[in-house]
Amino acid sequence: MNRSQPTANVPFDVKLMNITATVMFMGCLAACVTAVGWWLMRTPAFNIGRIVVEGELVHNNAVTLRANVAPVLKGNFFTVDLKAAQQAFEQVPWVQEAQVRREYPNGLRVILKEHVAEAFWGPDTGTGLVDKSGEVFEANLGELDREGLPRLKGPEGSALRVLQMYRTLAPALEPIKVGLDSLTLDDRGSWEMALDNEAVIKLGGGTNEDVLQRIQRFVRTLPQITSQYKRTAEALESADLRYDDGYALRLKGVTTGSTAPAAPAARPRR
Repeated sequence: MNRSQPTANVPFDVKLMNITATVMFMGCLAACVTAVGWWLMRTPAFNIGRIVVEGELVHNNAVTLRANVAPVLKGNFFTVDLKAAQQAFEQVPWVQEAQVRREYPNGLRVILKEHVAEAFWGPDTGTGLVDKSGEVFEANLGELDREGLPRLKGPEGSALRVLQMYRTLAPALEPIKVGLDSLTLDDRGSWEMALDNEAVIKLGGGTNEDVLQRIQRFVRTLPQITSQYKRTAEALESADLRYDDGYALRLKGVTTGSTAPAAPAARPRR
């Protein structure tokens, strides 16, 4: 019976020949893979030729987005940097978030989410806006699709906090039928708001609940005071709620100052 020759008995020159053949084969395979990869990365067939844009777009349109972003995309279907493409789309005004993925053989699919402006942010002359999630962004104010947005102001990084306080206080003013036009948080943590009749109200500091309680007391008792002077809340010129048990106010056309019942003479707190 013939038996295969043990490996240990294979002559050295045969072993060397086998190793050399294996190395050459692997080298040729690697060269072929490299050549195919080189061809795939450079053939025009895989250049980015189609960008599909999806999402609820109000301030942008798919044609403009493709025209603005396509020139900055580098590479083809296989080599394009998806992270860089995402950042390019998110640099477009009003775009809050972009998701980018490849679509074979030469396309990209982009899902966009736009900011929804909830208020102006910062100085009166600024172009800053804050969206529903409290994120500050810059945009062309001429493209706003809503009118009567309030103006919010505060230290850097406080936009969400100020927005939350606005959402707390605005409904509390409804009984006296005046709107909240602007709300400001200063560096010391004190609040001040302006109404749509240009009245300025100092609210003081504390938690949202503390400030809300002062506003609720003010709204509850203001009609009693204005009626004494045959006025309405529209006549309110200014108010200072930074007292523990009352507040001070000024009414248009009334020369004497007025205070709520039990308003102390003590210095108001910040």
